[in-house]
Amino acid sequence: MASRRKARILAFQALYAWDASGTAVKDLLAFSWIDDDKRSTLDEELKVFARLLIAGTIENIEEVDRQIKAHLQNWSFERLKKVDLAILRIGAYSLLFQRDIPAQITIDEAIEIAKEYGSEDSYRFINGVLDGIWKAAESR
Repeated sequence: MASRRKARILAFQALYAWDASGTAVKDLLAFSWIDDDKRSTLDEELKVFARLLIAGTIENIEEVDRQIKAHLQNWSFERLKKVDLAILRIGAYSLLFQRDIPAQITIDEAIEIAKEYGSEDSYRFINGVLDGIWKAAESR
């Protein structure tokens, strides 16, 4: 598994912890929520990219959430599962603020994470929302 995918999974897990339990941002960025043995095996490049995703998403959470809300069809933001929301937030942040990463890679990675961690239909839902955000960002 590519280290960028691992970094995205770490970032998704961190955002889930932040949303579900209010874990402090400094603890998220230190990966203190991961057990010591596993944390010691994380390579530096992976941690740097994961930190960028975590910090960037949280710093821009209002715009990220606004874009997600704008592209939900027949669904309310409050009803989103926390797993799906964390994946959407990482993907939306990347689409909006990491324009050097091809949008299709961001969306494909989000779909793969949703298939692994989300419910049965999460990946279709996430694909639709992120595709809408990407198309709207491209037309600006």
